[in-house]
Amino acid sequence: MEVILYIAAIIAAIGFLILCVSVGMTLFSLKAILSSLSGTLSGIEGQMEGVTRETTSLLSKTNSLAEDIQHKSEQLNSVVQAVKGIGESVNGLNNSVQQITSSVSKSVEQNEEKIAQVVQWSNVAMGIADKWKKRKIIEQETVSEDVYGFETVQVEKPKRKWGRK
Repeated sequence: MEVILYIAAIIAAIGFLILCVSVGMTLFSLKAILSSLSGTLSGIEGQMEGVTRETTSLLSKTNSLAEDIQHKSEQLNSVVQAVKGIGESVNGLNNSVQQITSSVSKSVEQNEEKIAQVVQWSNVAMGIADKWKKRKIIEQETVSEDVYGFETVQVEKPKRKWGRK
């Protein structure tokens, strides 16, 4: 029976040896996987540092752009206010022009009869002036007498191409 104990101890020792060998092999393959995982994590860590730097740079640029936009917005507000002032001035000018136009219209309506009389008198004056000019032209173009008064010479009237008849 002692032999069975020795055989059992040898079998147990062989089983323990197989168990140790298989655990060792597993640990060696796990070591290769962990080393690959460590390299991957190192690469990711480097990339994260680059992303962090770029994010910080972008955040800085975004802040400067926001400040620039704020500054330009304030300047634009002053321009908008100036344009608003110009618009109000133009409205005031329009109102003034409308008031002047209405006052001129009222005075024209009030003096309409006088204006009509002035127009009539000016037409009469122009008619008289035209007749005066025609008379002078006719006098110059008509008959010219001889120095001694014996003969009269008829001069043909030249045909005028322009002017009043």
